[in-house]
Amino acid sequence: MTATQDTPETDQVQRFLFDHTAVRGELAHLQQSYAEVLDRHDYPPAVEEQLGQLLAAAALLTATVKLDGTLSLEVRSQGEVTLMMAECNTGAQGGDQLRGIARFSREPQGSNLQELTQGGQLVITLDPTQGKRYQGIVSLDKENLALCLEGYFANSEQLPTRIWLEAANRKAAGLLLQQLPDDASNTDPDAWNRLTQLAATVQQQELLDLEPLTLLHRLYHEETLRVFPPHNLKFGCTCSRERTSEAIASLGEAELQAIIEEQGKIETQCHFCNTVYTFHKQDLPELLGKPGANQLPEGHKLH
Repeated sequence: MTATQDTPETDQVQRFLFDHTAVRGELAHLQQSYAEVLDRHDYPPAVEEQLGQLLAAAALLTATVKLDGTLSLEVRSQGEVTLMMAECNTGAQGGDQLRGIARFSREPQGSNLQELTQGGQLVITLDPTQGKRYQGIVSLDKENLALCLEGYFANSEQLPTRIWLEAANRKAAGLLLQQLPDDASNTDPDAWNRLTQLAATVQQQELLDLEPLTLLHRLYHEETLRVFPPHNLKFGCTCSRERTSEAIASLGEAELQAIIEEQGKIETQCHFCNTVYTFHKQDLPELLGKPGANQLPEGHKLH
């Protein structure tokens, strides 16, 4: 196994491939970014676990599709967990930005994804910086998110894909292997079966606690593995006072005046990071000078 760089960063995606095969992989580790999501909300343990897996999946998929833009995974259901969302934004200085949120109607009694989101769906949205927006819908009809995503790749992308996701003790991690279309460089036709069987031996503690290169060596020390420089991840929210003021302007002068007369100010709060943006009467000329938008930015509520 050869590596071009090793790093002590706790939040990163590690890309790798197996020489002379049609198999590639991604390994994601989240610690600080996941902890910052949890620190902003009070979630029951079962919800924390599922949200951590969703965040790890968002990081993996963003790296896998090599997206320049925003990828979001949104769980919608009528079950105990009514909403979960994880979003990964590329291009930020210092690494891709992750954020996430969950909503639940009562203290959850379920323990796995299927129990918590009965009859739910996963909406996958790719919003590239340039190009068309893509959206896919996945039924949450399996006991965990990894199996649901594997089904998505098999049905929609026609690419055999195996995924392992774990979250516990304020750490989240994911491992993805994908079989690429065969070509002349593949001189190992049995590689896919062998490599996925080895990956299936990974234990939760190994996936969460081992450094990427250590884990890859433990799994594949007999394989010819090429490891690329890791890509850093961090918590980050796309909300801003500027974006919020542009959206508030869409309410119109009369509505804004009425809110300020009744409440003395206008406040919005980002659901993801809990940042509160406050506007007073003297800010009205600035607000009304904005072009406005049709609705508040996703993740905001108006007070």
